[in-house]
Amino acid sequence: MKKGVSKRYSDKELSNFKEIIVKKIETAQADLKLLKDSYSNASSNGTDDTYSSFKSFEEGSETLSKESNTLLASRQEKFIRDLKNALIRIENKTYGICRETGKLISKKRLLLVPHATLSIEAKNKSK
Repeated sequence: MKKGVSKRYSDKELSNFKEIIVKKIETAQADLKLLKDSYSNASSNGTDDTYSSFKSFEEGSETLSKESNTLLASRQEKFIRDLKNALIRIENKTYGICRETGKLISKKRLLLVPHATLSIEAKNKSK
C-alpha cells in the first residue's frame, strides 16, 4: 500500500454511506412520485366555465408545466438509478474509489455527492 492511502473504505464507513444513500433514495422516490402525480393529475384544475382566452392560456401553461415536470422526473429517475448503482458498489466494496485514478474519493465529496464515481482531481481533468 502507498503511504497513508488506503485502498478502500472500511466496512463501517461503507455501512455509514449506505445509510445515507438509502435515505436519499427514499426521499428521491417520494419526490418522483409527487412529480409524476402532478403531471398525471394536472388536468383536474377545471377551467370549463372560465373565459375562453384565459382557458387557452391556462392550457398552454399546463402543457409547459407538464413538460418541465416530465424533465424533472426523468432527472430524478437518473438520480435514483445512480444512487442504486452506488449501493451495488458498496456491496462490491468498490464504493468511493475513483474510476479514473483508482484513488479514494474524499469523504467530503461523497457526503455531498454520494453517487460520485470520480474524484475532484479526475472531474477537473475531464473538463
